[in-house]
Amino acid sequence: MEFTIENNFLCVRVQSRGAELCSVVKKETGEEMLWQADPAVWNRHAPILFPYCGRLKGGAFTHNGVSYEGGQHGFARDMEHALVEQSGDSVTLCLEANVLTMEKFPFAFKLFSTFRLEGVTVHHDIRVENDGGEVMPFAFGYHPAFLCPFDAAHKAEDYVLRFDTPQTPTVIETGEDDGLVTGATRVYFESETDIPLHDGMFDHDSTCFSRLTAGSLSIVEKETGRRVSVGIEGYPYVLMWSAKGPVRYVCIEPWHGLPDARTASGIWEEKPDTVRLAPGESWSTGLTMTFAR
Repeated sequence: MEFTIENNFLCVRVQSRGAELCSVVKKETGEEMLWQADPAVWNRHAPILFPYCGRLKGGAFTHNGVSYEGGQHGFARDMEHALVEQSGDSVTLCLEANVLTMEKFPFAFKLFSTFRLEGVTVHHDIRVENDGGEVMPFAFGYHPAFLCPFDAAHKAEDYVLRFDTPQTPTVIETGEDDGLVTGATRVYFESETDIPLHDGMFDHDSTCFSRLTAGSLSIVEKETGRRVSVGIEGYPYVLMWSAKGPVRYVCIEPWHGLPDARTASGIWEEKPDTVRLAPGESWSTGLTMTFAR
């Protein structure tokens, strides 16, 4: 099922499967700004990553001596989320622990996604509740894919990824073969703001930045100033990614969590970079996506 919300500037559609944003259209121009999930390239729009980001070592983890298998980025992106409420410019969906989730993640939880519009900005607010009787470790990440180039008149080289303040990011290296954290790091650049885009730049897979202090990371069309800006303040990790070959979209991915390390024990309670949510407590995060000019 799809839900439509809109205001004077944007018309937005959200799928119940995965609580996934699937369309952002600028009313003034009719432009679609979100990647439209071409199955020949990458068949998603903006999945949410829960209860972990990236891959598990060996494709599984253990909790209380029981093994639980899991694919990349968890399961929330592939499950139906129930409608909680909807108005003209907002919609809230919820995934609640059930028999199917317990086979993959043995914790009682509720995962709420609220999409709301404010001018030319889409807010995606998340709240996780621990309904069980034990501490619940988990991670969460956003994975929105924005069309780039914005139109057929431009090419990848006409764009940059731009931090709003100069940055010296540390890159967390992952293996191209297994997607696991290797333990190696490197400095991406020093006191710069712009990352030029070009075809083939993602052939090595994603780049995971840490130690950022910026408030936003934007895809900017150099000639016109048109941009999509993603709020990244407060996130320990931000990734950039696209499919191999020519750039057709760019993902800007703020994460609360990392893939397993190659040295991981596989025991869920020992997984680093997780939120540890106490019984009866809730945790919230949010993403802003602003579609300017």
